[in-house]
Amino acid sequence: MVVMPPESDGGRPVTIRGEPAETAYSLFDVMDLVHRAGLPAEDRAIDDPELIEWRGGGPYDWNANGTADAPNG
Repeated sequence: MVVMPPESDGGRPVTIRGEPAETAYSLFDVMDLVHRAGLPAEDRAIDDPELIEWRGGGPYDWNANGTADAPNG
């Protein structure tokens, strides 16, 4: 699975096995795609490069300028 850099709306396009899948808007969306694709994620961390290749930022980067969104509160 490859998660591409954030687009202007903060969404990150995802490809699975080289095919376009969906656009993820959160880490939850990515984990949902991992689950639905049947990828072996049981004992792996979200930043494990054998599970997910993150391009243009890691799992906590969800806006177009490449920085993490500020936590609410």
